[in-house]
Amino acid sequence: MTEHVAILGAGSWGTALAVHCARVGHNIRLWGRDAAFVDELDRLRENTRYLPSVQLPERVQVTSSLQRALDGASVVVAAVPSHGMRDVVRSAAAHLARQAVIVSGTKGLERESLDRMSQVIAEETGDRHPVVVLSGPSFAIEVARGLPTAVVAASPDPRAAAHVQDCLKGPTFRLYASDDVPGVEFGGALKNVIAIAAGVVEGLGLGHNSMAALITRGLVEISRLACAEGGRRDTLSGLSGLGDLVLTCTGDLSRNRRVGIELGRGRSLDDILSQMRMVAEGVRTTHAALALGVRHGVELPIAAQMDAVLERRSSPREAVEALMLRRQRQETDY
Repeated sequence: MTEHVAILGAGSWGTALAVHCARVGHNIRLWGRDAAFVDELDRLRENTRYLPSVQLPERVQVTSSLQRALDGASVVVAAVPSHGMRDVVRSAAAHLARQAVIVSGTKGLERESLDRMSQVIAEETGDRHPVVVLSGPSFAIEVARGLPTAVVAASPDPRAAAHVQDCLKGPTFRLYASDDVPGVEFGGALKNVIAIAAGVVEGLGLGHNSMAALITRGLVEISRLACAEGGRRDTLSGLSGLGDLVLTCTGDLSRNRRVGIELGRGRSLDDILSQMRMVAEGVRTTHAALALGVRHGVELPIAAQMDAVLERRSSPREAVEALMLRRQRQETDY
């Protein structure tokens, strides 16, 4: 059934989802904050800034008006950076259709409140709309090009999750439902922190052994915090945990991995970020994850060392050495 889908955020992920949803037969309104950029996007029918070489289908209308984007939308996808989510949803709330299901397509934590994105959305909409979290191993360009992708749609409301599954499904896009929202969101957010560390390992030329160890222990670290926040360990072994972690730590398209590689090669964080158009969520998430770790008494050694590197308290090589020289312990200790 054809639906009206509003996608908030005209970055790489929002644009890719717009292309995919139009491809499977829905009518799309893609919203961007910058009116000049939106006009260019509409004129060229290509997102040359964030997702070049992908044409926007005719079913995708582009607008800088939230009211127009949201008018009558039954599914609203929020695909804005984590630091902008609260303001965008707050502005959108008054224009949401009564029956609208909101989908969070953002992987991150709010630095100030330490909230997950679904919590931010619920707070700003007065918890009047079901929220579904979309997460999993999914580079935007591959989704836009129609390459096979599998993700998770997580919600405490099984009908909302099923609705999003049905709306977004397609020959190259498969969705699995889950009710473990904390597990899915922490898997998506914290894998970006571990991916920075994976990039450091790559940038320092430390080899495949260290990369395998980092990914494995990184999953343990993510699981600790997710479970402390009410998530389930088995969720972290699935697409939104291990699947996303492997992709982001090893894929050449990973922005967070790229940040780590450049740090390992000796560049400063400010210099790296100044040359990136898109957000590397792991930079912000690292601080929030550590604050949550303190709240729950959960040890996050990889995140702690990445924070030291990002804040210039330690060099990448010193951070790796600190991790290797930590107290020996049982592997199954959590």
